[in-house]
Amino acid sequence: MKDLFSIEGKIALVTGGTRGIGRMIARGYVEAGARVYISARNSEVCQEVAAELSRGGSCVALPADLSTEAGAVHLADEIASREPALHVLVNNAGANWGAPLAEYPDAAWDKLLALNVKAVFHLTRALLPRLEEATRPGDPARVINIGSIDGFHVPALETYAYSTSKAAVHHLTRVLAKQLAPRGITVNAVAPGPFESKMMAATLDRFRDVIVDSCPLSRIGEPEDMAGIAIYLASRAGAYVTGAVIPVDGGISTTL
Repeated sequence: MKDLFSIEGKIALVTGGTRGIGRMIARGYVEAGARVYISARNSEVCQEVAAELSRGGSCVALPADLSTEAGAVHLADEIASREPALHVLVNNAGANWGAPLAEYPDAAWDKLLALNVKAVFHLTRALLPRLEEATRPGDPARVINIGSIDGFHVPALETYAYSTSKAAVHHLTRVLAKQLAPRGITVNAVAPGPFESKMMAATLDRFRDVIVDSCPLSRIGEPEDMAGIAIYLASRAGAYVTGAVIPVDGGISTTL
């Protein structure tokens, strides 16, 4: 039982791994002994963050633009050129866009559906051979998609494409879980609530006290909270879980 939550020696890819939720997960994996690849569009930032995280273990930068299918295939090819197998894929890369209903642009829908939803599908599909190589009896390969509690409920802010895209991620997770289970791959989603991140910064600046007051656990999420769920899903402890959408929100989703 002492190794139940171990991910030591596993190979993981975390997209959007240079900031926010992705960086929390990447750091947790690195410090837990996994070999971690992080991806982001900005090559310089990606290299800087990988160098920083490597102080605690093994982290490699693989810059990529996942807003197109070609970008996803390119990233999958980069992984394949370095690793025969991939144990864990964390589909975290994403974007947000807020605007009043009358002003909400079509460009927001195009950008968010491409990055938040289609990239999950394209990258998972492109990496299937590497994921299948990693699966073992009792220890499947893992796909972990990052959704949001905004995919459960109507958000207070006008983020039409964002909340819709995250609801789509949740459903895509269930569909892929059914399709990939026979191939020895589990697919789950994490639905974060409020965490300290660049995407949440403006909201927390304006509404931190309101959010904390509405949270049953009376706080904002911390990096260890996100690392913990990601490690659980990637370890033997989470090997029999698939098709789940797990809120990590201090109980906020129970009050909505």
